[in-house]
Amino acid sequence: MEIAQAAVLAKGFAATSIEEVIAEAGITKSGFFYHFRDKNELAREMLRRYVAENDRIFDEIFGRARELNDDPLQAFLLGLKLLSELARDLPGGHPGCLIASICYQERLFDRDIHETNANSVKAWNARFLGYIEEIVAVYPPRDPVNLEDVANMLSCIFDGSIIMSKALKDPAQMERQILAYRSYIKLLFSS
Repeated sequence: MEIAQAAVLAKGFAATSIEEVIAEAGITKSGFFYHFRDKNELAREMLRRYVAENDRIFDEIFGRARELNDDPLQAFLLGLKLLSELARDLPGGHPGCLIASICYQERLFDRDIHETNANSVKAWNARFLGYIEEIVAVYPPRDPVNLEDVANMLSCIFDGSIIMSKALKDPAQMERQILAYRSYIKLLFSS
């Protein structure tokens, strides 16, 4: 799975062959097909794994922030700071986004993978909206905003900063973009 994910994030699904993954993993073709019916099945499992790992990271970071501060705004700001530090400490920057890879090469995948992909993004956006709604219950926004858009902005920042990091060969993009979002949240909800 790790070999396939690294290849897909580096080159995309279309350019990653089953034969290449098999050779790198040191397994036989029949060994591959014992675990995966086809490339779609591999993609489905990679996506499931990728989403679970990101969920675990968000649970750890924002859970830790809530342990350290009961105030919803301060906890969210702390969580964003911790997330930016995680991004800073990634060697060579973020390796890429499997969600975006699937979107960019949508014709390669079946409907189930597209639905799983979309549901993953919706779940992350709902998670972030929950944090924003907790903040709004205590701190009304200084400007009229659509709370879903404010929450969804964080997902856009993740994927956008991954693209910018790669295009500009600037691994610090993600850290800076998360910190810019953190400043926006602080300004939007501070009295």
